[in-house]
Amino acid sequence: MSVSIKRTSAVGSLSITPLIDVVFLLLIFFLVSSRFSEEERELDLNLPSVTEALPAMAQPHELVVNIDAQGRYYIDGGFRQLEQVEQILRRAKTNNPLTQTVVIRCDKKTECEPMLVAIGLCKKVGINEYTATIDEH
Repeated sequence: MSVSIKRTSAVGSLSITPLIDVVFLLLIFFLVSSRFSEEERELDLNLPSVTEALPAMAQPHELVVNIDAQGRYYIDGGFRQLEQVEQILRRAKTNNPLTQTVVIRCDKKTECEPMLVAIGLCKKVGINEYTATIDEH
């Protein structure tokens, strides 16, 4: 049994001329714009060199504050008084104003207060990116 399908006049009257015009215009646009970008790279410039610069993708040093079972603070392996911890946090915030992070590590026998004081110091100096963890070892 065969099925007969009637052709409508819409398919026969479809013109692709405007579509071809648009494709040619896009082709011309991309050819011209790519030529301009090549000309910008061909300029002979003596760019300044920087000897002390760090790569832009480098992440800032993460500051680690360790708190032992007696509630004492250690930064970079050395014992620090509370005032010293605040100064170190303030200096770190000044050096990395937008991306400074702090990790607060506590001994599992430590009471809450030293950890909360360290969190309060982070907030006081303006560091919002901090993590507080309890070390099980």
